[in-house]
Amino acid sequence: MENLTQLFIEAGTLMLVGMVFVYTFLGLLVLIINKFLAPLAKAYPDPVLQPKRKPSTTKTLSTEGVSPSVVAAISAAVSTYRQQNKKS
Repeated sequence: MENLTQLFIEAGTLMLVGMVFVYTFLGLLVLIINKFLAPLAKAYPDPVLQPKRKPSTTKTLSTEGVSPSVVAAISAAVSTYRQQNKKS
């Protein structure tokens, strides 16, 4: 039983030392980045991208409108369809 207690103490100590090492390393890394790289970021900023304009969704018709032959063809097709599908 005493051997098991000794193993738990060693495991806890190892875990504590590892956590202290990791947090110290990360803290130093943050300090180094803030001290050395922040001035470089101010000297060489990233370019600001302009937002792209969305294309207009409204479609403009030509000044002439729809050709009369197209209107005649559509009218004839609608008339034929109505005559064939008349309900009594």
